[in-house]
Amino acid sequence: MISLAVIGIWQTVGFNMILFLAGLGSIPREIDEAAALDGADSGLDRFLTVTWPLLGPTTLFVTLTTAVSALRIFESVAVITQGGPDKSTDVILYSIYLEAFQYFRTGYASALTVVFLAVTVTLIVLQMRVSDRRVHY
Repeated sequence: MISLAVIGIWQTVGFNMILFLAGLGSIPREIDEAAALDGADSGLDRFLTVTWPLLGPTTLFVTLTTAVSALRIFESVAVITQGGPDKSTDVILYSIYLEAFQYFRTGYASALTVVFLAVTVTLIVLQMRVSDRRVHY
């Protein structure tokens, strides 16, 4: 299971880094200089009081896309472990695949798909409600 986690991290770290670099590039230098004049002397103070809050929309987008990509992991399980020893790496998308295309129980696979969709939408809505309160556009 650890190897799948490492694969997931390596799959998303580059994309997330590009998003954060774009977010950092969109922050005007004048705001950082104004914070230094207002008393935020150290770089850590300026980062925590100015830069990080301005990266709120980018952080929200990165956490949402990372959560969705973590839920939709399929190819690593299907190619590397096929559910793993004693189903230790089995995920719902691989179970849907097995039910639909190996066991030919399409009705059950469809029901699992609807459950997966409901869980995904619920998690995204909860994450948006919790995170959106702290994000200032």
